[in-house]
Amino acid sequence: MERPGISVLINNYNYGRFVGRAIDSALGQEVPDVEIIVVDDGSSDESLSILEAYDSRVRVIVQENSGQAAAINTAVKFSSGGILCFLDADDWWAPGKLSATAATFRSHPEASLVYHRLQPTSIDGAPTLKPIPRTLCSGDLSPQLTKSAGWWPFPMTSAISVRRSAWDAAGPIPEQFRISADAWLTGIYPFLGDVAALPDSLGFYRIHSNNWYRPIDDVSMLKRRMAHWQRSVEATNRFLSFHDLPARLSLADHYPYQMAAAGLDGVNARTRLKLAVEGLLFAGEPNLLRRTRDALRSAYYLPRPGQDIGLSEAAE
Repeated sequence: MERPGISVLINNYNYGRFVGRAIDSALGQEVPDVEIIVVDDGSSDESLSILEAYDSRVRVIVQENSGQAAAINTAVKFSSGGILCFLDADDWWAPGKLSATAATFRSHPEASLVYHRLQPTSIDGAPTLKPIPRTLCSGDLSPQLTKSAGWWPFPMTSAISVRRSAWDAAGPIPEQFRISADAWLTGIYPFLGDVAALPDSLGFYRIHSNNWYRPIDDVSMLKRRMAHWQRSVEATNRFLSFHDLPARLSLADHYPYQMAAAGLDGVNARTRLKLAVEGLLFAGEPNLLRRTRDALRSAYYLPRPGQDIGLSEAAE
Protein backbone atom coordinates (compact mmCIF):
# COMPACT_ATOMS: atom_id res chain seq x y z
CA MET A 1 0.00 0.00 0.00
CA GLU A 2 1.29 3.46 -0.93
CA ARG A 3 2.19 5.81 1.91
CA PRO A 4 0.24 9.07 2.04
CA GLY A 5 1.76 12.46 1.54
CA ILE A 6 4.49 14.07 -0.52
CA SER A 7 8.19 14.34 0.30
CA VAL A 8 10.08 17.27 -1.20
CA LEU A 9 13.76 16.29 -1.37
CA ILE A 10 16.29 19.08 -1.94
CA ASN A 11 19.99 18.35 -2.44
CA ASN A 12 22.38 21.22 -1.80
CA TYR A 13 26.10 21.75 -2.19
CA ASN A 14 27.50 25.28 -1.92
CA TYR A 15 24.34 26.88 -3.30
CA GLY A 16 23.70 29.15 -0.36
CA ARG A 17 22.87 32.01 -2.72
CA PHE A 18 20.13 29.93 -4.37
CA VAL A 19 18.79 27.39 -1.87
CA GLY A 20 16.45 29.84 -0.11
CA ARG A 21 14.45 30.36 -3.29
CA ALA A 22 14.21 26.61 -3.82
CA ILE A 23 12.89 26.08 -0.28
CA ASP A 24 10.48 29.01 -0.49
CA SER A 25 9.03 27.62 -3.72
CA ALA A 26 8.37 24.32 -1.95
CA LEU A 27 6.88 25.99 1.12
CA GLY A 28 4.57 28.00 -1.13
CA GLN A 29 2.87 24.92 -2.61
CA GLU A 30 -0.76 24.73 -1.51
CA VAL A 31 -1.10 21.01 -0.84
CA PRO A 32 -1.57 19.21 2.48
CA ASP A 33 0.68 16.61 4.05
CA VAL A 34 4.01 17.76 2.61
CA GLU A 35 7.41 17.34 4.23
CA ILE A 36 10.51 19.18 3.04
CA ILE A 37 13.92 17.61 3.58
CA VAL A 38 17.16 19.35 2.63
CA VAL A 39 20.39 17.38 2.58
CA ASP A 40 23.45 19.60 2.66
CA ASP A 41 26.28 17.67 1.06
CA GLY A 42 29.22 19.18 2.93
CA SER A 43 28.83 22.82 1.87
CA SER A 44 31.62 25.25 2.76
CA ASP A 45 29.70 28.44 1.90
CA GLU A 46 26.89 30.18 3.81
CA SER A 47 24.40 27.35 3.14
CA LEU A 48 24.06 26.16 6.73
CA SER A 49 23.23 29.59 8.09
CA ILE A 50 20.57 29.96 5.39
CA LEU A 51 19.10 26.56 6.20
CA GLU A 52 19.05 27.13 9.96
CA ALA A 53 16.73 30.11 9.49
CA TYR A 54 13.91 27.82 8.37
CA ASP A 55 13.63 26.19 11.83
CA SER A 56 11.00 23.47 12.06
CA ARG A 57 9.48 24.18 8.62
CA VAL A 58 12.25 22.18 6.96
CA ARG A 59 14.21 19.16 8.09
CA VAL A 60 17.90 19.73 7.45
CA ILE A 61 20.39 16.86 7.29
CA VAL A 62 24.10 17.59 7.01
CA GLN A 63 26.58 15.04 5.67
CA GLU A 64 30.13 14.97 4.38
CA ASN A 65 30.49 15.73 0.70
CA SER A 66 29.60 12.54 -1.17
CA GLY A 67 27.88 13.71 -4.36
CA GLN A 68 24.35 14.24 -5.61
CA ALA A 69 23.33 10.57 -5.62
CA ALA A 70 24.37 10.12 -1.99
CA ALA A 71 22.54 13.31 -0.99
CA ILE A 72 19.32 12.18 -2.67
CA ASN A 73 19.62 8.70 -1.16
CA THR A 74 19.97 10.23 2.30
CA ALA A 75 16.94 12.45 1.76
CA VAL A 76 14.81 9.49 0.68
CA LYS A 77 16.01 7.42 3.66
CA PHE A 78 14.67 10.02 6.09
CA SER A 79 11.46 10.75 4.17
CA SER A 80 7.99 9.30 4.65
CA GLY A 81 5.88 10.34 1.66
CA GLY A 82 4.38 8.04 -0.94
CA ILE A 83 5.41 10.51 -3.66
CA LEU A 84 9.04 11.66 -3.88
CA CYS A 85 9.63 15.02 -5.58
CA PHE A 86 13.23 16.03 -6.29
CA LEU A 87 14.52 19.59 -6.41
CA ASP A 88 18.06 20.81 -7.02
CA ALA A 89 19.01 23.68 -4.72
CA ASP A 90 19.78 26.04 -7.62
CA ASP A 91 16.33 25.55 -9.20
CA TRP A 92 12.82 26.41 -8.01
CA TRP A 93 9.20 25.48 -8.66
CA ALA A 94 6.14 27.35 -9.90
CA PRO A 95 2.98 27.43 -7.74
CA GLY A 96 0.81 24.41 -8.42
CA LYS A 97 3.68 22.00 -9.18
CA LEU A 98 2.91 19.61 -6.32
CA SER A 99 -0.86 19.63 -6.78
CA ALA A 100 -0.50 18.86 -10.49
CA THR A 101 2.00 16.11 -9.77
CA ALA A 102 -0.15 14.47 -7.10
CA ALA A 103 -3.23 14.61 -9.35
CA THR A 104 -1.30 12.94 -12.17
CA PHE A 105 -0.13 10.10 -9.96
CA ARG A 106 -3.74 9.58 -8.81
CA SER A 107 -5.05 9.48 -12.37
CA HIS A 108 -2.20 7.24 -13.60
CA PRO A 109 -1.90 4.42 -11.06
CA GLU A 110 0.48 2.55 -13.37
CA ALA A 111 2.96 5.46 -13.52
CA SER A 112 6.31 5.08 -11.78
CA LEU A 113 7.52 8.56 -12.80
CA VAL A 114 5.78 11.87 -13.45
CA TYR A 115 7.55 14.89 -14.92
CA HIS A 116 6.96 18.31 -16.43
CA ARG A 117 8.86 20.89 -18.41
CA LEU A 118 11.28 23.38 -16.87
CA GLN A 119 11.86 26.96 -17.98
CA PRO A 120 15.62 27.60 -18.35
CA THR A 121 16.84 30.82 -16.78
CA SER A 122 20.11 32.70 -16.64
CA ILE A 123 22.02 32.71 -13.37
CA ASP A 124 20.06 35.75 -12.17
CA GLY A 125 16.75 33.96 -12.72
CA ALA A 126 15.71 35.71 -15.94
CA PRO A 127 13.99 33.33 -18.42
CA THR A 128 16.08 32.28 -21.41
CA LEU A 129 15.69 29.65 -24.14
CA LYS A 130 12.59 27.52 -24.65
CA PRO A 131 11.13 25.17 -22.02
CA ILE A 132 12.81 21.77 -21.76
CA PRO A 133 12.40 19.05 -22.77
CA ARG A 134 10.80 20.12 -26.05
CA THR A 135 9.36 16.68 -26.82
CA LEU A 136 7.17 14.99 -24.20
CA CYS A 137 6.99 11.20 -23.82
CA SER A 138 4.31 9.27 -21.92
CA GLY A 139 3.23 5.69 -21.43
CA ASP A 140 5.42 2.59 -21.63
CA LEU A 141 8.80 3.92 -22.74
CA SER A 142 10.78 0.73 -22.20
CA PRO A 143 10.69 -0.38 -25.89
CA GLN A 144 11.86 3.08 -26.96
CA LEU A 145 14.70 3.14 -24.41
CA THR A 146 15.82 -0.34 -25.43
CA LYS A 147 16.20 0.82 -29.03
CA SER A 148 17.97 4.08 -28.11
CA ALA A 149 20.39 2.79 -25.43
CA GLY A 150 18.37 4.59 -22.78
CA TRP A 151 18.35 8.03 -24.40
CA TRP A 152 15.11 10.00 -24.67
CA PRO A 153 14.13 13.69 -24.30
CA PHE A 154 14.41 13.27 -20.55
CA PRO A 155 13.59 15.82 -17.84
CA MET A 156 16.06 17.33 -15.38
CA THR A 157 16.09 16.38 -11.69
CA SER A 158 13.88 19.28 -10.54
CA ALA A 159 11.08 18.14 -12.87
CA ILE A 160 11.03 14.52 -11.69
CA SER A 161 8.78 12.81 -9.15
CA VAL A 162 8.55 9.07 -8.50
CA ARG A 163 6.40 6.70 -6.51
CA ARG A 164 7.85 5.39 -3.28
CA SER A 165 7.00 1.84 -4.37
CA ALA A 166 9.05 2.33 -7.56
CA TRP A 167 11.96 3.72 -5.52
CA ASP A 168 11.80 0.68 -3.26
CA ALA A 169 11.87 -1.59 -6.30
CA ALA A 170 14.81 0.25 -7.90
CA GLY A 171 16.83 0.78 -4.75
CA PRO A 172 19.12 3.73 -3.98
CA ILE A 173 20.82 5.63 -6.78
CA PRO A 174 24.29 4.13 -7.37
CA GLU A 175 26.85 6.56 -6.02
CA GLN A 176 28.71 6.49 -9.34
CA PHE A 177 26.09 9.12 -10.27
CA ARG A 178 27.90 11.68 -8.19
CA ILE A 179 26.50 14.24 -10.60
CA SER A 180 23.56 13.88 -13.00
CA ALA A 181 21.60 11.59 -10.73
CA ASP A 182 18.64 12.28 -13.01
CA ALA A 183 20.27 9.90 -15.51
CA TRP A 184 19.49 7.02 -13.15
CA LEU A 185 15.93 8.14 -12.49
CA THR A 186 15.09 8.67 -16.16
CA GLY A 187 17.00 5.59 -17.29
CA ILE A 188 15.64 3.03 -14.81
CA TYR A 189 12.10 4.02 -13.86
CA PRO A 190 10.63 3.64 -17.38
CA PHE A 191 11.44 -0.08 -17.00
CA LEU A 192 9.45 -0.21 -13.74
CA GLY A 193 6.22 1.41 -14.88
CA ASP A 194 4.69 3.99 -17.17
CA VAL A 195 5.84 7.59 -17.45
CA ALA A 196 3.39 10.51 -17.34
CA ALA A 197 4.37 13.93 -18.76
CA LEU A 198 2.80 17.29 -17.91
CA PRO A 199 3.05 19.91 -20.69
CA ASP A 200 3.38 22.98 -18.49
CA SER A 201 6.63 24.50 -17.22
CA LEU A 202 6.12 23.95 -13.51
CA GLY A 203 9.68 24.82 -12.51
CA PHE A 204 12.75 26.83 -13.41
CA TYR A 205 16.17 25.46 -14.36
CA ARG A 206 19.04 27.83 -13.65
CA ILE A 207 21.86 27.63 -16.21
CA HIS A 208 25.36 28.36 -14.96
CA SER A 209 28.88 27.01 -15.17
CA ASN A 210 28.23 24.09 -12.80
CA ASN A 211 25.69 22.21 -14.92
CA TRP A 212 25.72 20.31 -18.19
CA TYR A 213 23.16 22.23 -20.21
CA ARG A 214 25.07 24.46 -22.64
CA PRO A 215 24.86 25.42 -26.33
CA ILE A 216 28.44 24.46 -27.29
CA ASP A 217 30.61 21.53 -26.20
CA ASP A 218 34.39 21.55 -26.16
CA VAL A 219 36.63 18.46 -26.23
CA SER A 220 36.67 18.09 -22.44
CA MET A 221 32.88 18.23 -22.14
CA LEU A 222 32.39 15.78 -25.00
CA LYS A 223 34.69 13.28 -23.30
CA ARG A 224 32.83 13.74 -20.01
CA ARG A 225 29.49 13.18 -21.71
CA MET A 226 30.72 10.03 -23.45
CA ALA A 227 32.10 8.58 -20.22
CA HIS A 228 28.83 9.41 -18.45
CA TRP A 229 26.72 7.78 -21.17
CA GLN A 230 28.89 4.67 -21.12
CA ARG A 231 28.60 4.34 -17.34
CA SER A 232 24.85 4.92 -17.54
CA VAL A 233 24.39 2.14 -20.10
CA GLU A 234 26.51 -0.23 -18.02
CA ALA A 235 24.58 0.59 -14.83
CA THR A 236 21.24 0.14 -16.57
CA ASN A 237 22.26 -3.24 -17.97
CA ARG A 238 23.37 -4.39 -14.52
CA PHE A 239 20.00 -3.34 -13.15
CA LEU A 240 18.08 -5.09 -15.92
CA SER A 241 20.10 -8.27 -15.46
CA PHE A 242 19.72 -8.26 -11.67
CA HIS A 243 15.94 -7.87 -11.96
CA ASP A 244 15.68 -10.52 -14.71
CA LEU A 245 14.29 -8.01 -17.18
CA PRO A 246 14.89 -9.05 -20.80
CA ALA A 247 15.96 -5.68 -22.26
CA ARG A 248 19.64 -4.82 -22.81
CA LEU A 249 21.15 -1.56 -24.02
CA SER A 250 23.96 -1.09 -26.55
CA LEU A 251 26.06 2.04 -27.06
CA ALA A 252 25.88 1.31 -30.78
CA ASP A 253 22.23 2.50 -30.59
CA HIS A 254 23.12 5.68 -28.65
CA TYR A 255 23.10 8.33 -31.36
CA PRO A 256 24.39 11.21 -29.18
CA TYR A 257 27.32 9.00 -28.13
CA GLN A 258 28.13 8.20 -31.75
CA MET A 259 27.90 11.88 -32.68
CA ALA A 260 30.19 12.86 -29.83
CA ALA A 261 32.77 10.28 -30.92
CA ALA A 262 32.54 11.61 -34.47
CA GLY A 263 32.98 15.14 -33.17
CA LEU A 264 36.21 14.17 -31.45
CA ASP A 265 37.67 12.35 -34.45
CA GLY A 266 36.27 14.41 -37.30
CA VAL A 267 34.40 12.89 -40.24
CA ASN A 268 34.62 12.68 -44.01
CA ALA A 269 31.65 13.28 -46.30
CA ARG A 270 30.67 9.60 -46.41
CA THR A 271 30.58 9.26 -42.63
CA ARG A 272 28.72 12.55 -42.31
CA LEU A 273 25.97 11.24 -44.60
CA LYS A 274 25.85 7.91 -42.74
CA LEU A 275 25.40 9.67 -39.39
CA ALA A 276 22.71 11.93 -40.80
CA VAL A 277 20.73 8.87 -41.94
CA GLU A 278 21.21 7.19 -38.54
CA GLY A 279 19.92 10.36 -36.89
CA LEU A 280 16.80 10.27 -39.04
CA LEU A 281 16.10 6.75 -37.75
CA PHE A 282 17.09 7.36 -34.10
CA ALA A 283 14.48 5.96 -31.72
CA GLY A 284 15.36 8.35 -28.91
CA GLU A 285 13.55 11.35 -30.44
CA PRO A 286 9.93 10.44 -31.26
CA ASN A 287 9.10 13.79 -32.86
CA LEU A 288 9.77 13.31 -36.58
CA LEU A 289 10.25 16.97 -37.48
CA ARG A 290 12.57 17.61 -34.54
CA ARG A 291 14.48 14.40 -35.23
CA THR A 292 14.97 15.36 -38.87
CA ARG A 293 16.09 18.88 -38.05
CA ASP A 294 18.49 17.76 -35.35
CA ALA A 295 20.00 14.96 -37.43
CA LEU A 296 20.69 17.17 -40.43
CA ARG A 297 21.95 20.08 -38.35
CA SER A 298 24.18 17.90 -36.18
CA ALA A 299 25.72 16.11 -39.15
CA TYR A 300 26.29 19.40 -40.97
CA TYR A 301 28.26 20.89 -38.07
CA LEU A 302 30.48 17.87 -37.47
CA PRO A 303 34.13 18.87 -37.98
CA ARG A 304 36.39 17.46 -40.65
CA PRO A 305 39.42 15.44 -39.48
CA GLY A 306 41.88 17.83 -37.85
CA GLN A 307 39.35 20.68 -37.58
CA ASP A 308 38.54 22.27 -34.21
CA ILE A 309 35.21 21.08 -32.85
CA GLY A 310 32.24 23.15 -31.76
CA LEU A 311 29.23 20.91 -31.59
CA SER A 312 25.92 22.61 -31.17
CA GLU A 313 23.16 21.78 -28.71
CA ALA A 314 21.48 19.63 -31.37
CA ALA A 315 24.31 17.10 -31.14
CA GLU A 316 24.07 16.64 -27.38
